Formats: sequence, C-alpha cells, structure tokens
Amino acid sequence: MRRAALLSLFAVLLAAAYQTRGTPSAQTREIAPGVFLRAAEPDKRIIANAGWVVFRDYVLVIDANYPWGARAILDDVRKTTDKPIRFVFDTHYHGDHAHGNGVFVAAGATIVCSADCLAESRRKNPPAWEKSAADYKGETLEHPQVGFPERMVFDDGTHRVELIKVGPGHTLGDAVAWLPKERILFTGDLCVNKRPGNNLADPDADPEHWVQALDGLMKYGVAQVIPGHGQPGGNEALAGQRAYIQAIIDGVRAGIGKGQTADQLADTLDLSMYAPWGADKARNAPSIRAVYAKLKR
Repeated sequence: MRRAALLSLFAVLLAAAYQTRGTPSAQTREIAPGVFLRAAEPDKRIIANAGWVVFRDYVLVIDANYPWGARAILDDVRKTTDKPIRFVFDTHYHGDHAHGNGVFVAAGATIVCSADCLAESRRKNPPAWEKSAADYKGETLEHPQVGFPERMVFDDGTHRVELIKVGPGHTLGDAVAWLPKERILFTGDLCVNKRPGNNLADPDADPEHWVQALDGLMKYGVAQVIPGHGQPGGNEALAGQRAYIQAIIDGVRAGIGKGQTADQLADTLDLSMYAPWGADKARNAPSIRAVYAKLKR
C-alpha cells in the first residue's frame, strides 16, 4: 500500500509540473530522451527547423531562427524543461537561422558558432538586417559572442553535442551539431530535403567542398538527419543533397567544355530527377549560374 501511495503521489506531482510548464506546440517533438526538434512553421514565417538538448543544468538550442521564430522556440523550450537556455548554436549566419539571436541574448543565452560564421555575421548581417527593417522593428541584431575555429563540445556525462565546422559549403562558416550517443545530426542548410532545393548562389558558397563535406558527414553512421528545411531523414537525405550538387557541378563543367554560356545551361540543364532538390527549374537557375561563375574562374 505504501508503494502504491508513493507512486500515486509521484504521478500527481509529475502531472502538476507538466501542467505548470504547459504543452509545447504541435511542431515540437522529443526525438530522443532530452533531445527536441521544433519543425518549421511556414504559415507563421518560421521556415527553418530548430532543436534543443536538455543538459543536466542548462539547455543548448540549435539555430536561433528569425526573431518571431526565436520566441516560438523559447516558448516551447520553457514548456519542455525548467532549465535555463545558456547557449544557442547558429549553424550559419543566414537570417532564418541567426536573426533571432537577440531574443535569446535577452533571455540570458550566449550565442556560439564557427569563427568563420562569426566573421560572416559581422560582415553581412548588418546590411541584411537593414533590408528587413520593417519586419525587425523593435528587434536587436546580435552577433554570436563566441566563435570556435574547428570544434566545440558540450558534455555533461549524459548528453554530448559536438559542434563541428565543416564549411565552406552552403556558406563559408557552416557547422553541424552531432550527437554521437543518439547518432543525431543537425545539419543546418548543408542538407535540406524540401522543395525547392538548396540555393548555391551565396557568394561564399563552395559547391565542390560542399560535396566533400557531405561525404564526410555520411561516414558518421547517422541514425537521424535533421535538415535545415524539410523532414528528418537518414543518410539518404545527405546522399540526395550530394547527388544534386554534384550533378550541377558535372553538368556545368561539361557545358563549359562545349562552349555553352551560363544562361544556356540555366535553361537546358535538367535536374528534375534529383527531386526534391532539383524539382524547381527557376530555383535551379541561380545555382547553375553561380557554379558556372566559380568553375569559369
């Protein structure tokens, strides 16, 4: 009887604690013990996936999103744990992954990313922020406070998260979050699997090194890939992203050899078999032109 009473009391206390925190949004699910994914919510202009890991004494968030996305993430984190958000990791500097930094800094977090990502943020985010001034009214642009050269590790004996710089790829400073125990990989935009596919036109993108980076990631023995945009997958998501980029490189290189122009290749290079990455011809065109410009140098 005593054991039954204790179990009953524990259930009541657990239920009370859960009700106090509330229920996270339908976008949020626990993909491993203490590891959460908050999927994109395009109808609310939250277009990138995010995640967090609940350590013993704190929370590490993966990708800050836009400011309004950051607030949605922050709200869901608080409904899954009472531990403070101490760190936020930006996989790269783009606005849909990093412009929400200010929301997390105001909540007491330190923003971390690769050193190259930090340099890109300082160089490129102020003008990008200005272009979105109407949307960002009342918000604060915050660059990461810590930039790591190659790797940064969080480990409390239960969870281990390795932040690993693998760029240049989509951007110069791309880095991933690898959870070796759970074999979960948060890739940022090094891998997406949602139509339309990835855009290779960032000035600092390096398509050939991007392919090499994906080759390296496929050796990790990943169980779950959390892409920057799209649904969770496995190695097939990495392989599909790789095949699409390599097809552009090979097609453009062959076209240059035949004397074709960038515009001709943008119009004729068929990438539709690499769905969802290559399913949108209009989206492919700037990537084809960008790869052409890099290979023609």
